[in-house]
Formats: sequence, C-alpha cells, structure tokens
Amino acid sequence: MSKSINLFGFHSIESLLITNPELIIKVSILNNRKDKRVSDLVKILTIQKIAFSMTDKNDLNRIAKGEVHQGVISEVILPPVLTEELLFKSISENSLKPLILVLDSIQDPRNLGACLRSANAAGVDYVVINKDGSAPINAVVHKTSAGAVNSLKIFHVTNLSRTIKEFQKRGIWVIGLDGSSKSTIYDVNLTDATAIVMGAEGKGIRRLIKENCDQIVTIPMSGTIESLNVSVATGIALFESKRQREST
Repeated sequence: MSKSINLFGFHSIESLLITNPELIIKVSILNNRKDKRVSDLVKILTIQKIAFSMTDKNDLNRIAKGEVHQGVISEVILPPVLTEELLFKSISENSLKPLILVLDSIQDPRNLGACLRSANAAGVDYVVINKDGSAPINAVVHKTSAGAVNSLKIFHVTNLSRTIKEFQKRGIWVIGLDGSSKSTIYDVNLTDATAIVMGAEGKGIRRLIKENCDQIVTIPMSGTIESLNVSVATGIALFESKRQREST
C-alpha cells in the first residue's frame, strides 16, 4: 500500500491540484473560514470530486501537531520508493544523455526539499538519495519542494559509491562539488550524460564518495562567505548544466 502524509496550508494543496490532483486522498478545512480562498478551494475540490470535510479547529491542531496549517490539511499519497535496480533499468532504456542529481546525506528536510525543487525546475532526469543518513521524504520536504516530489524520479540506494561506479560503467561522468577544488563548475562540460554529486550541510561530500567522482569542482565566489547553502549550490550547478545543454 502506498504511504500517505499530511500537507499543511493552502499553497501545498493548490500546487498539488494543478500538478497531481489524483494523489489527494482528502482535505480537511476549518469550519469557520468563509473567505474567498476557502470558497475557491471548495469549488475546485467539488468539481474534481475530491473528498473534503469542514473540520473543527481542535481536530486540525491535533492532526497538525504544531505545524502551521492555515485551516487546511490535506492527506496525500507519496510516490512509491524507487530502487537502484529500477534506476539502471530506466537509464538503459533511455537513449538521451541524462542529467542526474546525487544527494549525499542531506539531513535537513528543508534543504532536501529545496534541492528537489531546483532539480525539477532544471529538468533533472533522475534524483539519487542514499537510503540511510538522509532526511526522509516527509511533509516538510514536500512543502519546500513545492510539489516537485511528485514530479521527479527519486531513487533510494543503499550504497552511493557502488551506484557511482555503475554510472561510470555506463559512460556517465560523475562530478562532485567541493569548495577545495581549483576547477570550477564553469570549466567542465555538462552537456553529456552527467551525475552531479552534492554533499551534506557543513561536511560536504563524504571522503569515499569524493574519491569515486571523476572530477571535483567548485563554485567560484567573491566576498567573505566561505560556502553556500547546499540547496543554493545545487541550484547553481543544475542551472549551469541547463544553460550549457540549451546552448548546444
């Protein structure tokens, strides 16, 4: 059975109604809200025949467990967890040059969600996350990703080093981002089949993962800041790849 989670607030449900309304199980709405935003939401739910109920504030607070819900809580289906086997099966069947985002132990769910949002916007084909040591796909990730969770092919693997080696066997160039490199993200060709590896907050890419990358690059920076937030760095790297691919 598919796993479900609760999403809080209007933005989450409104985004999902546009992208994946079939994933919405039911919506609970605060019973004393009568404003236009609520009436518009009720109208859309009715048209799309999605179950909803007008609910007491105490019940919403109990479900939310401290999360800000704005009077709207939606129960939605999470996409199934995809495996390493399915990842390489899909790559083998895809004749294009894939862009792959590898996230090594991203532990902050907001950072993970922001990385997934950038991945969706930049046209990433596959996202790979290590099963152990990373934040789970939860309501915070879903909300921060603006619904990108349901639009991406996200694969959980048990051994990132092994997965990277399998990429390389298939002719996929693996590039890791690290502040200590002298080569920059702008110096490498990102138009071929490429996997971009991003490391955890503070620690960066783990040593063994870094050693298995084909090339390590950095994002050149000015000013006094030594490093960027992982989600910001991810966006910069992915959109550099998008820029290069659209220029060729």
